[in-house]
Amino acid sequence: MTFIYTSGSDWSEKKLSEAWKHIEVIAKEELQLDYFDPQFEIVDSSRMLDLYASIGMPIMYNHWSFGKHYIQQANSYQKGNTGLALELVINSDPGICYLMDENTITQQVMVMAHAACGHAAFFKNNVFFKQWTDPGSIIDYLDFAKKYINECEEKYGYEAVEKVLDACHALQDYGVDRYKKPKKISIENEIKRRALREEATQQNLNILWSTIPDDKNKISSNKYQLYPREPEENILYFIEKNAPKLEQWQREIVRIVRKIAQYYYPQKQTKVANEGFATFTHQYIMRRLHEKELIDDGSYMEFLACHSSVVYQPDYSSKHWSGFNPYALGSDILHDIKRICTEPTKEDEEWFPELIGKNWVDEVKNAAYNYRDESFIQQFLSPTLIRKWKLFKVHDEARESYMKIEQIHNDDGFQEVRKSLAKQHSLGYREPEILVNNVNLNGSRQLFLRHNRYNGVGLNQTTARKVLNNLEYLWGYPVCIDSYESFKNQDGSWDEKRAVSYDSLTTTINY
Repeated sequence: MTFIYTSGSDWSEKKLSEAWKHIEVIAKEELQLDYFDPQFEIVDSSRMLDLYASIGMPIMYNHWSFGKHYIQQANSYQKGNTGLALELVINSDPGICYLMDENTITQQVMVMAHAACGHAAFFKNNVFFKQWTDPGSIIDYLDFAKKYINECEEKYGYEAVEKVLDACHALQDYGVDRYKKPKKISIENEIKRRALREEATQQNLNILWSTIPDDKNKISSNKYQLYPREPEENILYFIEKNAPKLEQWQREIVRIVRKIAQYYYPQKQTKVANEGFATFTHQYIMRRLHEKELIDDGSYMEFLACHSSVVYQPDYSSKHWSGFNPYALGSDILHDIKRICTEPTKEDEEWFPELIGKNWVDEVKNAAYNYRDESFIQQFLSPTLIRKWKLFKVHDEARESYMKIEQIHNDDGFQEVRKSLAKQHSLGYREPEILVNNVNLNGSRQLFLRHNRYNGVGLNQTTARKVLNNLEYLWGYPVCIDSYESFKNQDGSWDEKRAVSYDSLTTTINY
């Protein structure tokens, strides 16, 4: 018996359950997707706003910033200035997928394919999510974090806990390990090791900050001794382990914030690939449902209208321009990979010989699962797509009153345009590189940070000082950050100079 969807808002849980069976057949048999088993939750607009505010998680500790975000989103939604997402999916096992109760039956089918198949498969198989996250334990850990912070609020007061959270949130982008794999989260171990961490941390602090160390743990009297031995990228981890004045409950809160920040680290690097793969997946599944006469023409037309709004990309000269739409860019790259595999041109044979004649399903999944946005674009953005998007490279010098178009979508410009677009999606390009460089062990105990300038771009003075003040609150002593800039000598060698220094207590020092 043919199952037909009709457009409109008439849907039920039974219909959605039947729809999911058809979706799974296409997802598993044709696209050969492996994803976390879904857990669907139907929510109203109020609950969806609440999920927005708590960074997409069903359980989250309390903090005023989440309430502020909720009010902003709710006011904008009620005034009709913005809409709400049709769905929200969590990187967990099982995969929790929230569906808006205001969706039509067609929209529900589309977002189930998008979230429960596309995103869930990406979460489970992308190399960065596999390396940096543990979907099976995140919900339990959030429950542990919420209960612990609630206990701290009852014991030490709401304001004391809020101050620690404020400082940690200001530094959460620098509470991640970028190059080494974090240990998996275990709630049982977290609870068991809490007391052990307290004892071990205190012992380390006694050694590190002792003014009369014993022979075994003697600290050099040389005031220029480096600690840590190598620059530390994870500032919150360094604070958690070494801040001399933090109480143990404060260290646990620092740990909680950096653990959650670490969980979101892969998502910051895979927005284009992730959304592109989910969009590619729902588009393929909806087309196949229509071809198999499981949705009627009216439902398919409704899907096309909804899909078009998802992948709409304004021109650079449009007043609606706000950057590249990751849904559009990512799905176009994946569709182009499919085209190159099945219908290559002479140009494709020159640029992508490794894709010619290959199984497009395998190659699309390979592109989605084994790359982050920067390498995804650098590896697979084709000349055909560059022409379609009419991409060009602009040189914008702040000291000049004009902008210069350096490269366009021609034979000479393809490589540079692709390289420039890929660089824009690099996390190192978007976020400053700041490291813990040294601590004055034998004097003021001042903490020294190092900022490595990229393309001559410095830190915003106002923002830098606010962040330093939050860091000083956690560290307990003055904090300074030196900004270094590399330059090339006439003989071709590279050198560096200190361009500016920001101090949490004094004014900016220029060099």
